[in-house]
Amino acid sequence: MKTNLGSYRKSYEKHILTKEETPSNPMTLFKEWFHEIDENFPKVEANAMTLSTIGVSGFPESRIVLLKEMDHDSLVFFTNYNSNKAKAIAKNPNVCLSFFWPELERQVIIKGVANKTSSDISDTYFKSRPKGSRIGALVSNQSEEVESREVLDKKLVDLSEEYADKEVSRPAWWGGYKVTPLELEFWQGRPNRLHDRILYVLDQNNTNNWLKKRLSP
Repeated sequence: MKTNLGSYRKSYEKHILTKEETPSNPMTLFKEWFHEIDENFPKVEANAMTLSTIGVSGFPESRIVLLKEMDHDSLVFFTNYNSNKAKAIAKNPNVCLSFFWPELERQVIIKGVANKTSSDISDTYFKSRPKGSRIGALVSNQSEEVESREVLDKKLVDLSEEYADKEVSRPAWWGGYKVTPLELEFWQGRPNRLHDRILYVLDQNNTNNWLKKRLSP
C-alpha cells in the first residue's frame, strides 16, 4: 500500500543565520552550535553524526557514528579498522559528515579527508572507554557475518571472564580517524522553506583562510 507523506509539514522559525554575523573560521561557529545543543538539550546525543563514504562497491554508504574529539582544524571518531567504513576510507579517504539538530532547526554538512590518528591518540581514547565497551571491541568482527546473536553473547561472556582481572589493551585493528575539513555548510531552517545556508570553502592558495558565501535554499 502506498504511503503518502506529502502532508507532513513543519515551519522552521527559531533562528536566522546571516553571512555578516558568522566568524571567519567555520570551526568557531561549529563549536558554538555544538555547545548550544549540548548545554541546552542534555538528552540529545549532540555528537551523533552521519558519516558518508564511497563503499568498495562504488555505492555511497552512510551510518551514524559518534564525534569524540574536535579542535581548530579537525574532527575525530573511532572504529574498527576492518569495518566496511574503514575499507571504504582506505580506498577513498574523502568523506562527508553531517549533523542534524532539529531542536534548533540546524544542520551542518562537512566534507573532508579522513586519516588514521596516531597510536597514542587511539590508545588514550580506548583506555577511557568502559571496560565492557573495550571487551565489546574484541568480541565484534565488525561488518563480518555472524552465525547468531548467541555467538556474540557467548564470546562476550568468555572474554569477560578472561579479562576479569586483566587490563584490556587496544587491539591493533581498532583506532581513530581524523577528518580534516575542506568545506563546511551551515544550514538554519527558516519559514517558507527559504532556509539560510552559509558555505565555507578552504582557500587552496592560503590554507589559513576560508572563503565564505551564501547559498540559495
